[in-house]
Amino acid sequence: MPCPLPSNIYSHRRSHFQHPSGDALLHHPERRNRVEADMVKFSKQFEGQLVPEWKEAFVDYWQLKKDLKRMQVLSNNQVPKNMTLQPPLGRRLLSSLRRFPLFDSIGHKEREIIQVHKKLTSSGSRGVLYETELLEQFADTDAAKEFFARLDLQLNKVNQFYKGKEKEFLERGGSLKKQMEILLELKAALKNQRGWGSSTNDAKDDPSISCSITCEEDSTKGTVDPEERDQSQEILTTELERSEFQFSDCPQGQDDSGKLVKVPSGDGKLRSLSGRVFSCQGKNLKIKIPLTTPSRTLSALTDLFREDLGSQSRKCGTQGGKLNINKSKLHHAEKMIRGAFVELYKGLGYLQTYRNLNMLAFVKILKKFDKVTGKQILTIYLKVVESSYFNSSDMAMKLMDEVEELFIEHFADDDKRKAMKYLKPHQRVESHAVTFFIGLFTGTFIALFIGYCIMAHIAGMYTGQSDTIYMETVYPVLSMFSLLFLHLFLYGCNIFMWRKTRINYAFIFEFAPTKELKYRDVFLICTTSMTLVVGVMFAHLTLVARGHSSTQVQAIPGLLFLMFLVLLVCPFNIIYKSSRYHFLRVIRNIILSPLYKVVMVDFFMADQLCSQVPMLRSMEYVACYYITGSYRTQDYGLCMRSKHYADLAYAVSFLPYYWRAMQCARRWFDEGETSHLVNLGKYVSAMLAAGAKVAYEKEKTMGWLSLVVVVSSGATVYQLYWDFVKDWGLLQFNSNNPWLRNELILRRKFVYYLSMGLNLVLRLAWLQTVLHYNFGSLDYRVTSFFLAALEVIRRGHWNFYRLENEHLNNAGKFRAVKTVPLPFHEVDDQD
Repeated sequence: MPCPLPSNIYSHRRSHFQHPSGDALLHHPERRNRVEADMVKFSKQFEGQLVPEWKEAFVDYWQLKKDLKRMQVLSNNQVPKNMTLQPPLGRRLLSSLRRFPLFDSIGHKEREIIQVHKKLTSSGSRGVLYETELLEQFADTDAAKEFFARLDLQLNKVNQFYKGKEKEFLERGGSLKKQMEILLELKAALKNQRGWGSSTNDAKDDPSISCSITCEEDSTKGTVDPEERDQSQEILTTELERSEFQFSDCPQGQDDSGKLVKVPSGDGKLRSLSGRVFSCQGKNLKIKIPLTTPSRTLSALTDLFREDLGSQSRKCGTQGGKLNINKSKLHHAEKMIRGAFVELYKGLGYLQTYRNLNMLAFVKILKKFDKVTGKQILTIYLKVVESSYFNSSDMAMKLMDEVEELFIEHFADDDKRKAMKYLKPHQRVESHAVTFFIGLFTGTFIALFIGYCIMAHIAGMYTGQSDTIYMETVYPVLSMFSLLFLHLFLYGCNIFMWRKTRINYAFIFEFAPTKELKYRDVFLICTTSMTLVVGVMFAHLTLVARGHSSTQVQAIPGLLFLMFLVLLVCPFNIIYKSSRYHFLRVIRNIILSPLYKVVMVDFFMADQLCSQVPMLRSMEYVACYYITGSYRTQDYGLCMRSKHYADLAYAVSFLPYYWRAMQCARRWFDEGETSHLVNLGKYVSAMLAAGAKVAYEKEKTMGWLSLVVVVSSGATVYQLYWDFVKDWGLLQFNSNNPWLRNELILRRKFVYYLSMGLNLVLRLAWLQTVLHYNFGSLDYRVTSFFLAALEVIRRGHWNFYRLENEHLNNAGKFRAVKTVPLPFHEVDDQD
């Protein structure tokens, strides 16, 4: 993500931008080349630092640069190549004198070659529009008019976007201040509860603090001593008496700016399952627990069940008593508000970057215009830009300082360094040592793999006449690790391409900026792990080829598998602990679907598991083989003969699709969009296809084969439609790019057509089940491995376009920061 630039990035002396060379610059080859090189250099810097999701709102520097080049070409065609124009002596002398402040006003009227007019729009929302009038004849008037028309358009666009975003952030900031006031009052009330109980009669006599809790939760009776109430508690009482508040993590009842908005209390039964209602002077304070964990989800379902049975009343009492505040809920509300402050600060930082980069772009393009045309319009137009709204308004910057102060005071114990770890987290510095070790382990892996292939060829492995015991017991371990780290390697390639194409994958996946894996880290993990795996397998194959078949030798692959499992759950802060534990949490969320709320990284990872069914089945067999102790007797058929293992094989083939289907059901439950139910049908069809394939492997009859063909064909058509239309956003008939979409990140359109064709071919890999094709004399297990690897490659290929479409959706809505839902919402009581 781009870092905010210093506020004085466009500070300059205006005399520095005055150019005495006049029209001679237009035809000076060396100077013209320097100008073009400078423009190319700034273009790369500009593109590298802008906010990706706001790219369309930035100055279109590239189009303005094209307009200047066209003006330059037209001017060159009007002047002979062997003719070098020199400005008149008087003009050169006057330009030299203008360098000094005393003579800066000389010839001011001569410099007035353009005049920028302000126009007030009929609708006040758009504010002031700027329009440039040419007062002096240019070499090509039409090209100059087109350039200034585009320049005015860009300035108006920047002003309007900045004004809109500033208004949005100011509204969000105002709402956050109100939320913070409510939170502080609740924390003060919670703190004072410990001293309550000694002045019961006084509290009952004061109606302003009389509150009670409904029968949904147990509470302890208590009162407040009026002498202990301060001014802030009176504010809280006013808020409680005025309206209801709702505690939720979904954006129901909340607009994009996060303002307190009124929501009917009966709005959406499915989205208000876990309400807890307090009564205060006839007004209710509702705390709504977000359904993000299994315990909360089950509790909410229990409450809904009780409500439907009518086993308890939801009518609020009017008893006098103290306000019962749940400490854990209050802590969760504090975390939500803290996250909202962090996102607001990040958004304001992006707005500052937007302001500074656009100002710098205007300065650069105006300097280039002066150099290309020999005119001096920089100081004239730059005065207009400097006085325009996006550069003159300081409300967002003041809000940024205020947010920083509030965060330091309330969330960092007045420790600025601690606060900056949240507000401005530093990116990890990429070390050259990582690149060195990637190269080292890559070379080692290649050498070991070649040695392993030679040894396998000498021992006669991986052929139709290979050692059955080895292929049944050891090969699944190598196949499992190969598919896993191939997938991880492709993920590293995805990260590389996402970064190169400016796709903000870290924002989409909600990765912490200080803990996310870079593509070099992923490549290092892959090369190191595969070097270890192939090295161990090479040593094991060497021992087997020499006739060593002891129990210790047979246990080597199992120990390798166990070592990686222990490393995955290792509690010590070594070998990317934060990433390992984040991966485990995502897997937990997937396994317990639909009890956990589904976020982007969860269903993205579940999609990856759908392409790793062969790896999961290999893992199932390896676990069974070593847990049952079959490796001691080398009885590889023990697991195969077990009915429980056969049932588990069906379950493993179903589970990834089942998890993904449950995620779709949960998203439909949370969001209410029927498209999630349609997506669920896709995974149900995949489950049927996977089950039919497993059944055909057990009983190879014509009936099961026909069922495999029919079900797999239907599932493939379903999946292809969803891939192209929904996940990739392609095949739009009314698109400017035929059969694609309007917005494309890759410049070459044929890449998209090739990708769709490749995805189609790889989706048909299941045909091998029908054709039974083998590569020469290779073992059928090797053929199955290649097909599984093709599916992994297809998934890695699919990943890029999936996030490209997601990124374009964010960019289309100019969504660069998360809209964190706030805990308190005003609702209307319509019950």
